[in-house]
Order: sequence, then C-alpha cells, then structure tokens
Amino acid sequence: MDVRFRRALVPLVLVGALAAAACGRGGTGDAGQFRIAIVTRNFTNPYWAALRDGALAEGAARGVKVVVQAGQSETDADGENAQISTMAAQGYDCFGVVPVNATNVITPLAAVARKNIPILNLDTQIDAKASQQAGVSYASFIGSDNLEAGRTAGRTMLEALGGSGKVVVLEGIAGEQNGINRNQGFSETVAGKLDIAQRAPADYEQDKGLQVTEAILEAHPDITGIFAANDTMGLGAAQAIKNAGRTGQIKVISVDGIRAALDAVQAGTLYGTVTQYPYAEGQLAVQGCLALHQGRKLPERVVAPIAFIGSGNVAAQLSAFPRPIVTFDNPVEGLLNK
Repeated sequence: MDVRFRRALVPLVLVGALAAAACGRGGTGDAGQFRIAIVTRNFTNPYWAALRDGALAEGAARGVKVVVQAGQSETDADGENAQISTMAAQGYDCFGVVPVNATNVITPLAAVARKNIPILNLDTQIDAKASQQAGVSYASFIGSDNLEAGRTAGRTMLEALGGSGKVVVLEGIAGEQNGINRNQGFSETVAGKLDIAQRAPADYEQDKGLQVTEAILEAHPDITGIFAANDTMGLGAAQAIKNAGRTGQIKVISVDGIRAALDAVQAGTLYGTVTQYPYAEGQLAVQGCLALHQGRKLPERVVAPIAFIGSGNVAAQLSAFPRPIVTFDNPVEGLLNK
C-alpha cells in the first residue's frame, strides 16, 4: 500500500475541547446548525455499525448533528434508497453514502444533487459514469484500499502455508466492487504459488459461510487455507472447520476487523483478519463534511487505514477497539479549522 502512515485521527478526548471553535470561524457558520446525514447498508453487520458509531462519536465531539440510517440487510437496496429519499427532504447539509452496489443509490441521490448538497461516497465506490449521467457528483471517496486488503491477505496466506498449498476463496455479493477488489488482490498475489481449488459466493453472511464451507470440506478435504472476503463469512468458515475437528489444520484469513473476528483470532479459530477500521471511516466522513462546510476542497480519494491482525498484535487491537492501532496520513483533519 503506497499510503504513508504518518498521522492518526485526533483522539476524541482532545477534539471535544476544540469543538466550539472548530466551525464558527472564517464565516463558516455555526456547527450546531450544521446537519450531516449518513446512510449505509444495515446495522446487523458489525462493520456498518462501527462506521455508524465512529460518525456519531465524531459528530458529538465536534458539536455537529449527525444522523445515520440504513437498510435492513446487506442487499436491501430498496430500503437504503428509501432512507436516502426521506432524508433528502429533511434539510441535511451534507450526505455520506455507502451503496449496496455500484448503482443503487444514484436515483435517490439525484434529488440531493439538485439541491447542491455535497455528497461523500463512502467505503464502496459508486459508478462514476452512471452518476454523471444522472447529474450526481461526489466531493470525495472515503474508504480503504480493497485491492491492498486482498494483497495483504494473499501475502499472509503464503507465509502461513509456507508458500504452497490448496485454498478456497469465499466471495461476497455478486457484483459488489469491494469483494471483487479483495478477491482480485488475493488471487493476483498467490497466482502460481497457491492452487485455488474453488471460488464460492456466501453473500457476506455467516450462516452461508458455514454452509458453503461444509460443502467445500466434503468436496476438497485436502485444502489448507480459506480466504473470505469479509469477517462474517470467515467466522462461518472457521465454525465449519471447528465442527469438522480441523481447527489449526486450515488457515482462515478474512477482511474487516469486526470484534467477533478479533475474538476468534485470539481464540485461535481464525488465523487473522485484514482490519479496515470502519470506525475511522465514520470519523473521516464527518470530518470531510465539516471541511466542505468550511469551504475546503477535499482530495478526490481519502484512503482509510488497514492492518493485518494476527496472534501477535490481536491483544493490542482488542484493547484499542474500535480505533486503529496504526497511525495514518489523514489529509482531511489537516484541512479543518482548529
């Protein structure tokens, strides 16, 4: 990853004292009157719940009204769109949106764009060409590097398996770009070294991860590794392996860094997780909206941190959870009035 990890998000305990001065200078208006709307897929997945919690905590620390809404499931595009449409009519000053897929949120966001309300694309990229055709533009994309997350998982899997072996890839939702990028990064990294015996979708769901892995263990009893495109599928895979009495024989590496995955790493049922820090993404979304409110121009892309968490550093990450244990270059925080 070519992001230089240099400067962490300002700790929330420090920004509270600065909140009163953060937005009222230079003709930027009263922070207390500034309202931010964030819409994500659902709160059942702990990843999106952590993004919500980071946004709410940052809003509280900076004295800004933040409301976070969501659909009912990972694939509930209609529910998510309904939330955006409702909030578009409620006088919010900035939107941050995580789409279900590359195009589902474009139609409801057109109403936001027509009011010249700035929009941040969060976590999962929205199709640029389709957005342009609908008259929707984004002030910035804020999210982690999913290709690099896959590469990190691939490098770690190679190390864990001694450079050779047979593995399986658990894919997410068909057509969802983050999963595509994670799988691509992993596959390119292990190409010619590990044999990918099967690729199977499990829709980012733990129960499906369990069921799919049970079938895989029957079809490919000689596999030595599983890469899961998110933690919930990885936890399902780890449970299937445990049920089969093969914990430790098959290394499972997943992506996200949710608390349950960290607990599984500590317990030894999950080899590791590439943590993407959604809590930090939520903080960055609020900071980005505030920077826009202060008349600043955001970078086209703001890269949130990632880190591999395994047995060697899981205790430190659990202690810091949900905040990152790595520092990173945060260009948004530097734009804000202090």
